[in-house]
Amino acid sequence: MQITDVRVFPVEEEKLKGYATITFDDCFVIRDLKIISGTSGLFVAMPSKKRKDGTYRDVAHPLNSEMRNAIENKVLEAYRAAAESGAKPQAADSEQGDL
Repeated sequence: MQITDVRVFPVEEEKLKGYATITFDDCFVIRDLKIISGTSGLFVAMPSKKRKDGTYRDVAHPLNSEMRNAIENKVLEAYRAAAESGAKPQAADSEQGDL
């Protein structure tokens, strides 16, 4: 399975740096990945849903570390490219294009 497209949507928040949408094999899309600034630098959080007990559960996630690393590397590469090109961050609660 290949990552064939990555789109990032920078936002202006303290820890949340943006959202991403990834496409696999030009036929499967996962939206709402979060780009977060943590204590060890940037990382990618998979889309999640809040449960009734207040905890969060991933809606979609990789099953092995190889795919997790591939996703994180591609998303962060696209985020850094957008930041270097001067992509204008949006408010986190505004419409995020095709998110």
